[in-house]
Amino acid sequence: MGPKVDLNVQRQLFARSERVKGIDFHPTEPWILTTLYSGHVYIWSYTTQSIIKTFELTDVPVRAGRFIARKNWIVCGSDDFQLRVYNYNTSEKITTFEAHPDYIRAIVVHPTQPFVLTASDDMTIKLWDWDRGWKCVSVFEGHSHYVMGLSINPKDTNTFASACLDRTVKIWSLGSSTPNFTLEAHETKGVNHVDYYPQSDKPYLLTTSDDRTVKIWDYTTKALIATLEGHTSNVSFACYHPELPVIISGSEDGTIKIWHANTYRLEQSLSYGLERAWCVSYQRGKQGIAMGFDDGAVVVKMGREEPAVSMDGSGKIIYARHSEIQTSIIKTADKSIKDGQPISLPSKDLGSTEIYPQTLLHSPNGRFVAVCGDGEYIIYTALALRNQAFGSALDFAWASKENDKDYAIRESQYSVKIYRNFKPKAGDGSVNVGFTAEGLSGGALLGVKGQGGIGFFDWESGQLVRRIEVEPRNVYWSESGELVCLACEDTFYVLRYSREQYVAALQAGTVEEDGVEEAFEVVCDINESVRTGQWIGDCFVYTNAPNRLNYLVGDQTYTISHFDQPYYVLGYLTRDQRIYVCDKDLTVTSFALSVSVIEYQTLVLRGDMDAAQGMLDDIPPEQKGKIARFLEGQGYKDLALQVATDPEHRFELALALGELQIALALARDADVDHKWKIVGDAALAAWDLALAEECFTHSHDLGSLLLLYSSA
Repeated sequence: MGPKVDLNVQRQLFARSERVKGIDFHPTEPWILTTLYSGHVYIWSYTTQSIIKTFELTDVPVRAGRFIARKNWIVCGSDDFQLRVYNYNTSEKITTFEAHPDYIRAIVVHPTQPFVLTASDDMTIKLWDWDRGWKCVSVFEGHSHYVMGLSINPKDTNTFASACLDRTVKIWSLGSSTPNFTLEAHETKGVNHVDYYPQSDKPYLLTTSDDRTVKIWDYTTKALIATLEGHTSNVSFACYHPELPVIISGSEDGTIKIWHANTYRLEQSLSYGLERAWCVSYQRGKQGIAMGFDDGAVVVKMGREEPAVSMDGSGKIIYARHSEIQTSIIKTADKSIKDGQPISLPSKDLGSTEIYPQTLLHSPNGRFVAVCGDGEYIIYTALALRNQAFGSALDFAWASKENDKDYAIRESQYSVKIYRNFKPKAGDGSVNVGFTAEGLSGGALLGVKGQGGIGFFDWESGQLVRRIEVEPRNVYWSESGELVCLACEDTFYVLRYSREQYVAALQAGTVEEDGVEEAFEVVCDINESVRTGQWIGDCFVYTNAPNRLNYLVGDQTYTISHFDQPYYVLGYLTRDQRIYVCDKDLTVTSFALSVSVIEYQTLVLRGDMDAAQGMLDDIPPEQKGKIARFLEGQGYKDLALQVATDPEHRFELALALGELQIALALARDADVDHKWKIVGDAALAAWDLALAEECFTHSHDLGSLLLLYSSA
């Protein structure tokens, strides 16, 4: 078996309904439009799994429908020959008219022009301009049977393709009513569907047919590139996934098949039990695929949300957009930059890679970058993208900064190898893992995941240091190699590694079957799901499942920021004292995080208050408030009062500590009734009647003054 694509198919919507003949994604809202054989049209939300709008258009099949999002419209075509346009917010009917003298089979909306193309059983395609009152501005004639499908070329939106039961695909230009050329696509049966390859590197299109095949064509040479065979009935549709290197096809055999777009091998076959598959929709730049069946609709998300991106210690970012590798550099941060503010980064093309990158990993010192995907890896120089090494691997992991040309690969469940200076280590580099290997992690020790746990191995000897019975999704080592975070499904563990204990056990000959127990000790476990993370000294910064950016010092976590979508840690730049994160679209933002604050908090948590006191002068004034809150949380309220700069916080602390003179001074500065009243109540509780009288007078609290005087 060759390499497989990481599909990670997740179902977002499973919606039972009458037969779905047309389907379309809204470009910005989490909605799909389904047009039904019954004559009804639904808009579903795939986040709430519910129908948010229903249109009872007619009592005949509605075979095609599309969103025109820039106008808040839907446009639908049906077997009563009518084209209907509705406002999906108000349900107002915009127009309805006879578009063809026969069934309307397909509709496409031009991405930029006010144009709609319709295809019909009348063997024609028509172009409508909604800015000119839905005038028919062109008729495209030349097919000799029902026109089943349309697709606009994303690389040249002035051209489109049509699929017809006359067994051909014709390529047209919007400005000409005669075809540019004709592809004799399928020999024995008609063409049901046509779709263009969405990226810029291949001039390909797909066709499907009742001959049970999917064909891939080069539309510049008209050459047949490949034929995909595997369906057992008519193939209704096929499309390229907009982000992954796969082709998705659906058939009247009830299955959805996923094929590798480069090797054309069948990767996966899915069945949702909804009988025959009829229609498909996708969005450029997004992971979702929507499919319509006899008994309903399904929306799935494929691939990982996490972008293929890596940042080195100097702020150089390398990322992949499909097979193109690009780079950006974070210059020294502008002092005026605000936390969470998007950073504008000019990008530069480094070149393309032969594999589809699923992960990019800088070597520990940033000189090299490993591109991994499709079951292969290639190591390039980070500056010029020059090839250094390559091979087959299901997983890849770099070693530590001290051995920055060392790495490990997992060739299969039974083969893990270590490489030194890009060559197999002693012999063929094989590691005797002792269990089925299911994943790798890099760092101070080589982590091999599998069989309900993870084994840590010494890079030098390949020997087991310790097997730990937890199943981490990711492993993060601190630069010193002393601390490691094991990020599991809903908990993360921080362990301290002692190389000295391991070496001592090795020399004493007391290494057990599961390694050296004393080599690791648990520092803490936190009930949170880590999405991505990085160590800054002894502080672990991470993003989590509830979309927060947090950091951990000792066994205490603190929130830096909240997000409304997933973010991924790129890294920390000491020169800027900022942590950098990005979203799935590679929008980079940053947040201030002072090393001196982290070091101070670490000393306090260790109980070294004298050393912590000596560091206070190094802490930037704008961070003193954060330190005061931290000290208060640790029970050091008196210290917090000395450090705090926010008058509100100082007022709260002074009252909590009974420091009435400080509270009084702050109340005088603020001169607001409620603060005078609070200090007055505290003074009364402390039997300082003179102070209480002064405060109640300032707060105009006649009731308290009456009580004070009457008791006197």
